[in-house]
Amino acid sequence: MKYKVAIYRSEEGITVSVPALPGCWSKGDTREEALANIQDAIREYLAALEDRFQGAEVSEVEVQV
Repeated sequence: MKYKVAIYRSEEGITVSVPALPGCWSKGDTREEALANIQDAIREYLAALEDRFQGAEVSEVEVQV
């Protein structure tokens, strides 16, 4: 899957968020490290969602933009 990420630079390093996944943030000292860390954060976020919706009927829908 592909997700758009927002990259924020500061004196402390680089912070990355995933607007499509509220609360999904990570950081790193370099852009490459921050992007690698956000990939891990996305995997963990999605795994937590699966646990949350266990037992629910889940469907996929396609939206054209």
